[in-house]
Amino acid sequence: MSDRLEAVLADAVPRVCAAAVALIAADGSVVASAATGELVRYADAAGSLAQERPPAGPGSIFDLASVSKLFTTVVLLSLAEEGRLGLDEPVTGLIPGADPRITPRRLLTHTAGLPPTRRIDRELPGADAAARMDAMVRTPVTHPAGGPYLYSDVGMVMAGRLAELAGGAPLDALVHARVTDVLGLADTRYRPARADRIAATEFKAERPGPGCVRGEVHDETAYALGGVAGHAGLFATAGDLLAFGEMLRRGGGPVLRPASVAEMTRDQGVTGAPFRQGLGVRIGDPGTAGPLGGAYGHSGFTGTSLVIDPARRLTVVLLTNAVHPVRGREGIRELRHAVASEALRLVDLTR
Repeated sequence: MSDRLEAVLADAVPRVCAAAVALIAADGSVVASAATGELVRYADAAGSLAQERPPAGPGSIFDLASVSKLFTTVVLLSLAEEGRLGLDEPVTGLIPGADPRITPRRLLTHTAGLPPTRRIDRELPGADAAARMDAMVRTPVTHPAGGPYLYSDVGMVMAGRLAELAGGAPLDALVHARVTDVLGLADTRYRPARADRIAATEFKAERPGPGCVRGEVHDETAYALGGVAGHAGLFATAGDLLAFGEMLRRGGGPVLRPASVAEMTRDQGVTGAPFRQGLGVRIGDPGTAGPLGGAYGHSGFTGTSLVIDPARRLTVVLLTNAVHPVRGREGIRELRHAVASEALRLVDLTR
């Protein structure tokens, strides 16, 4: 039943991305899987072919980019379950000097009024990660607090730091202890130690080379913060991300209570977005879910996505490196839609 999914990926590789892995699960069982392409195809921004081009496989590891936000959200919700923070309490209780209008809920719904991005590496080129993080969490509110929706990596960086302060440990340790270790996700981590199974991303002349970035986070802000941040930084296999998605689809156990997942995936009533916004998740995002209109999840700038359709009992994972060797390649939206459409076809066949 994977032939059609394999054809969908083959049509996109290498036109859209150099490597792609997809998994579709229905009722908790994988009904289609495919992997194709090369983990490293290009040597530079000009598209010169690399001398060594290892093939992608089911166990390949990809930079999740903004899909990392879902893990940050789960950690925050687990801390809220323990009473270590309140979703509607000002963050000033943990981050003195922050704007009192900022709450965890507003951070997770992108309604805190914080700017979309902040290139802290350019602002503080000689500073260490701790000094840069200190500056990031003191970013002033520049838009209306409380809405409308304004997508903000800065807000999710603050959410990650808030988790650290509430949880008493670095974010990577919290994600490990509260999510990946609990679920047995051995290949999901920040700052992976080895790059041999990892898909390359963009060519960045300012990074240590040679060649394109591989094994280091693609996102510039996360890189400037030491590779661990609330908005980006995690690497994972498709299998690990599927297990994470299935945890949410099944109601959160053993990581979260069902009530927390219900609140996470509830329409929070945010205005100004082309989708419904939950806590950290997008619901019915036309750019990611395609025909799965009631699904929730998130996409990543590198070309990744996780889509969960509870009504159809579907979980769909797509991992690509669409920024290799340069960003701005066309077709990732169409590829996401094609994978979602195949998931819909497969679940319809089983009814």
